[in-house]
Amino acid sequence: MTALALTPAKAATRARIIRLEHLLEGMVNVPVIGRVGLDSLLGLAPGIGDLAAGALGVYLIWEARNLGASRGTQIRMLANVGLDTLLGSIPVAGNIFDLFFRSNTRNLKLIKRLL
Repeated sequence: MTALALTPAKAATRARIIRLEHLLEGMVNVPVIGRVGLDSLLGLAPGIGDLAAGALGVYLIWEARNLGASRGTQIRMLANVGLDTLLGSIPVAGNIFDLFFRSNTRNLKLIKRLL
């Protein structure tokens, strides 16, 4: 994969993606558990919360597409979000899964590799 030139517009997009990932995955430090974000908190609302978190994850994929991510990278990102949304929707076990499988953090790493 070839790294893209970081233009001012791409740098702004990258900063926006980093802020969203922090909001979704690490906005609050919880003793014993560690950092949790909106993804885990939304997952506490059965069904709709996981769909909302998944929609925010898809937005990160959209931004990666706009940055020029390859189709393969986009598919990997979609698989991460899909797995997180699907397994996260399982009551109780899904909430625990959300604490450890951070699809948005994984996707941010893919985007950073791209840039």
